[in-house]
Formats: sequence, C-alpha cells, structure tokens
Amino acid sequence: LSAVYDHREERLALERSELANAGTYTGINAVENGLADEVGGRERAVSAAASKAGLDQPEVVVMRPNDAQATFLMRSTYLASDAAERELTDAETLRGGASGVPNYLMVPRAAVATDATVVSGREATETLDRTDVARIIPSTDYYTVLTAHGVFLAISFTTFFLVGLFTWALVRSLDRPLVDMRITWTWYAIMATGMTMTGVAILAGFVTALDMSADVLFTFYAPLQAHPLFYAGLAGFIVGSWIAGADWFRTFLAWKDEHPDERIPLQTFMVLVTMAMWYIASSAVAASVLLFLLPWSLGFIDQVNPTLTRTLFWFFGHPVVYFWLMPAYLLWYTVLPKIAGGRLFSDPLARVVFVLFLLLSTPVGIHHQYLDPGIAEGFKFISMTNTMFLLLPSLLTAFTVVASVEYGARQRGGTGLLGWLTDLPWRDPAFTGMMLAGLMFAAGGFSGMVNAGMNINYLIHNTIWVPGHFHLTVGTASALTFMAGTYWLWPQLTNRDLFSRPIALAQVIIWFGGMVLMSNAMHIGGLSGIPRRTAEPQYAQFEFEPVFGVIGISEIRLQIAVGGTLLFVSAMLFLANIGLSWGQPKRSGFGQTLPPAL
Repeated sequence: LSAVYDHREERLALERSELANAGTYTGINAVENGLADEVGGRERAVSAAASKAGLDQPEVVVMRPNDAQATFLMRSTYLASDAAERELTDAETLRGGASGVPNYLMVPRAAVATDATVVSGREATETLDRTDVARIIPSTDYYTVLTAHGVFLAISFTTFFLVGLFTWALVRSLDRPLVDMRITWTWYAIMATGMTMTGVAILAGFVTALDMSADVLFTFYAPLQAHPLFYAGLAGFIVGSWIAGADWFRTFLAWKDEHPDERIPLQTFMVLVTMAMWYIASSAVAASVLLFLLPWSLGFIDQVNPTLTRTLFWFFGHPVVYFWLMPAYLLWYTVLPKIAGGRLFSDPLARVVFVLFLLLSTPVGIHHQYLDPGIAEGFKFISMTNTMFLLLPSLLTAFTVVASVEYGARQRGGTGLLGWLTDLPWRDPAFTGMMLAGLMFAAGGFSGMVNAGMNINYLIHNTIWVPGHFHLTVGTASALTFMAGTYWLWPQLTNRDLFSRPIALAQVIIWFGGMVLMSNAMHIGGLSGIPRRTAEPQYAQFEFEPVFGVIGISEIRLQIAVGGTLLFVSAMLFLANIGLSWGQPKRSGFGQTLPPAL
C-alpha cells in the first residue's frame, strides 16, 4: 500500500483510506483514478516497463508452470500446477529476497513475468503481511481453514438442522408419519455422502502429499478452482435436499387426500414455502456446479466466466440466508410463544411473512455484487430497491413475535408498560436463547441495511464488517436459535431430560456475550477499513484510523479474540451438555402440544 501511494500519490484520485479498501475497477476507471497509466495488453506493458528500466531491447521470457520453477502462496494453485519444480511458500515471498532475484507468483494454467516487468509491477502491487500474534495456523493453510469454516457451518450445519427440524414439524403438524421412510433415509444418505465428499476435498488441503484441495471459500465461484470431488459432493448434497423436499410435499399431498377440507397446518405451510424458495434458489448454484465448475475442474472445458459463476452463486447466496433463518422463524413463531406461556398472535400474518420471503428474497442477490464492474449500475440500483423491501417481513416478524411473547407474559400475570418482561421464563435456556437470538437478528437487520445500500456498501464491502454481519445472522439468529430449540426439543424427541439446565442457560448467555464482542469489533474494524478474508492483516507504514472514540486496531483485535474464545467455550458447553444428556434415564411426561394461534 505504501509503495503504491508513494509512487503514485500525485496521480492518484483516491484517498489513502479508499486505496486500503482494495476496490475493483475496470481498466478505464483505473486509469481515471490513477491506479493505471493506460489500457493495453502484455506487449504494451512490457514496452513501458522496459522504458522505465532503461532497457532498449529487453529479453522477454514467458514463464509457464511446466517450463520452470514456480512459487505459490495458495495450496490450491500449487496443486493445480504442472510445473516440474514447484514450491509452496508464505507471504514473505512477495517482498523479494536479498539476492534481488525476482519472485514469480504463479496461478493455474499460465502466468507471465519478466525481469523488466518487475520494476513497474512493484508500483502496482499491494503487499499483504500477516502478524505473528498467536499464529496457530500457517498462512498457507489459512484459506483451507476459512473454506472449511464456511462450508461446514454455513452450509452443512444449517441445512442438516433444517431437514431434521422440518421433518419433525411436518410429522407433528400433520399428525401422520412420512409416506415411506426408505425415501427419507435415501435422501439423508445422499446428503451425508455428498457433504462427506466435499469435506474430504477441503480437509485434504492440509496434506501437501495429496494432490487434492478446495481452497475456494464458502462462495466457491470462479476463478478459484477446487478438486472435482468438492463439486461432485456439493451436487449430491443439493440433489439430496431436493429429494427431501419432494418427500415432504408427497407426505402433505397424502394428508390432503385424507383431509380435503382442512386448512394446511401452519408449520407444514412454513416447511413447504421454504422448500419452494430453496428449489428456485438452488437451481442456479446447481447449474453453476454441473454446467461450469465441475466440467472445468475435470478439464472438459478450458475456462469459465467468473462474473457468470458469481451471479449464479449470489442468485442462490442471498436466499440461502433466509433458508438458514426459516427454521429459526418456525421456532420463533410456533414454539417460543408456547414457552412464554401464550400462543401465536396471528396465524395469517405468519403465513404472509413466509410468502413475502419467497417472493422477495430470490431476485436480490446482485446486491452482493455492487463492486463487480461487469454488471450495469442501473441493474444494481434496481436490486438495491428490491432488497429494501425485505425489511417488511422482518419488521412484521418482530411485531408478531414480540406481541405473542407479551401475550404469554400477561397470561402469567405480567402488568404494566414494560413490567410484563419480568414475568417471562428467563431461567428457561430455550426461551432465553431464542430471545437473545432475536435481539441479535435485529442488530443484523440494521447492518444488513448498510450492506444493501449501494453508496455505503462501497465503504464496507471488502472489510470485516461483512463477516461481522453474517455472524449476527447465521452465527447468532440461526445458530443460537438452533441450540436453544434443541434444549426444548431434546426431552420430547428422546424422553430424556437435559443433563443440566443451568449449564444450558449459561451456554446461551456466553454465546450472546461472545458474539456481541466479536461482531461489534468486526463492524467497527470494517468502518476503519480493515479488510476481510485475510489473516491478521496489517499494512506497512499504515495506521487504521479509529472511527469511534479511541478504539484502535489493538482493541479491535482483542475484542475479536476474546469474543471468539467465548464462542468456542459456549459451543463446547453445548456439545458436552447434549452428549451427557444421552446418559439420562428415559421417562415419560415430556411431550408438549403447541396451542393454536389467537
């Protein structure tokens, strides 16, 4: 960053803080803001570099992976190379060695470098360094870890909980078993096998001796390429989820034949509407995987269009946020009022909310691509407008759930404008966990409005504000609700009591506290310009400017570290509590019915 700013300061039309955000620009825009001298091809770049280096007739050497030694920072590109001599290194390579010999950073298929281009290339290279504070994972494994974190938690954990919860909700609300359990076990086996294949491809990245990796992050679109096993596993996982939806629709139709004049139960309605949204959204990512990414990784096609694969992913990627949230909404609407001592405030309003999510969530994924130069600004504006309409079902949910909880509190004897809050069952870990998750979801809604706005999105798009937002939604609104819901469901499904309700209550509170610290620091750090998807980033001779009081980078990093530690402790408490609950004696009397809405 400092090298670029020092050499191009007079020509730059960008402030230093804007440059630190690592924006994406077209060639023409890069010339206009001073990041590039002119638009041209490789020959023009070589000529300009030779002129700067004072070389009249430079010798141009094209380095290809199978012709010379290649050095890599990412294991996925290292494994994809056909170079006779290849080396996996760390970020120190970007600085160059004391010998002065140029270092070549190779990418799959081909890379071009010459002695002359290194001279001008250093002017346009942003060098990333990582600190050595509590370095547990080496930099070469960072993106393997990040991919595993996203795929295992944001896709696997959420979806497997969803199919389990939705199967329970469908069977309970229809008061009948699934049509054919062999079909049910089939789709479960397909999903489990697919995710296992994907997981093997990811975890193989930790073993250099294996010619397999998938360091493509949760988003997994081009130009990053994974091993074919990764894409094949994802395809199987998606197909399994489709069969699950068909299984649920089939069971509903069988119930409808038996009850032609009855209204579809609320929980079943929620399940089927959510699956309709999933079919629409996942069709895009399935097309991306089956038509482009998998054939590309197998070598059947030479290249794919990165903008197309990004657009197909985000057509899926935004609705999948609500696919994560719909199980939480189901619990908030149907279980939380019961625990509070009341009943749902409005059944029709709950149905309207789910229909609105179906209609509004699928056409807005472009707002994740505001910085993509290949998409027209006018279309981005339309997407932004549509995204803002999603506030409506969220606000309706806040009103309905709070009204239902208040009704339950007043049924318990609560009085006064706010006095009824003290009559709620705060000692129940299921209730407290869901309420705290809903509170954090409200905060996530506010940060989501920033993400959805074109102008302010440019400020935070490439910063840790974004993972801060997602840890409020999927990391708390969904995950904490899932854990709290498990505390309520466990006795009814197993006829065993929880091992310790006090531990369960402490666990949900610790999760909430850890996420408050971590997510808050991420949002503040994002406003300060700290980039995302980098491990412990710092820029030479650059200080991130605090945006709130005297909170600096050290305090932000400390908050994230403490918050993450608390989240880990909370997760271990949850797993231990549920594991020990298996040893509780079986007994009857745990079954509870869910009352109808008002």
